Amino acid sequence: MITTVEVDRNGLEILERGECLRLLGGVMLGRVGVTSGALPAVLPVNFWLDRDRILIRTDEGSKLDAAIRNAVVAFEVDDFDPWYHSGWSVVVTDVAREMTDPDELAALSNAPLTRWASRSNGHLVAVATDRISGRRIVAGQPRRQEAHP
Repeated sequence: MITTVEVDRNGLEILERGECLRLLGGVMLGRVGVTSGALPAVLPVNFWLDRDRILIRTDEGSKLDAAIRNAVVAFEVDDFDPWYHSGWSVVVTDVAREMTDPDELAALSNAPLTRWASRSNGHLVAVATDRISGRRIVAGQPRRQEAHP
């Protein structure tokens, strides 16, 4: 069986949905892009991938809390190896919705989800992964030689 890899105009591998979700599920720290005071803001967040949605916990009254209530957000995770010039990036764009259903919240009460910086339970926010895309830089050779004494 021959597998073909789709490549974009910049020579980056285009990742399929399944691979994007697999990569998302392997990390815990991402960045969410929001609009705050009519200006763009990118904030680090801990998250957990629950099937086909990203879950983020945030405090009431925080910039993130105010910015993501039913707003379109961009969510990004990546990994990069500067030595071999390889890595990947996955981006999700969708509406951030606060989860309020008591049954859902109870079911997620033991989810492995911590807040970036928090002292209270705050809000649980979900971002669907319907609009997901990813790119990978194919591994190359080391970019520099190690110095040997």
